[in-house]
Amino acid sequence: MRQDNKLSRMLHVLLHMARNNEAYTSEQIAMMLGSNSAVVRRTLAGLRDAGFVASEKGHHGGWRIARDLSEITLLDIYQGVGIKQLFAIGRGDEHPNCAVEAAVNEELGSVLAEAEQKLLTKFGEITLANLAERFDKRAASEFAE
Repeated sequence: MRQDNKLSRMLHVLLHMARNNEAYTSEQIAMMLGSNSAVVRRTLAGLRDAGFVASEKGHHGGWRIARDLSEITLLDIYQGVGIKQLFAIGRGDEHPNCAVEAAVNEELGSVLAEAEQKLLTKFGEITLANLAERFDKRAASEFAE
């Protein structure tokens, strides 16, 4: 199963927006991500609707961060981009009447639900400001070398 990397890609874009303090067009973001502008607009629309980014029309328009980075968590972005399934592994459903499959699904389902809740709780504790700080430290050490 292919990995869903919307979260990491949007975090990447948002940190670029914040660090450069300028608007990015959908086309510029699409080039950055190796995607297309329609997908970018659709994804950013969810973040706009949640109030994390704003879109401006016109000659100097584009997408901008709309809130302070300390007010935006990874959980906010995760929810805003509309990821449907956190984990690539899941329950089997090929044999719904099989007692073995039912037992496996029950146990696997509870473990995955617990892991998902822990991960989402952690996402809620990490802000974009935390990521920006980590980037700043990394960039400073790279430039110091």
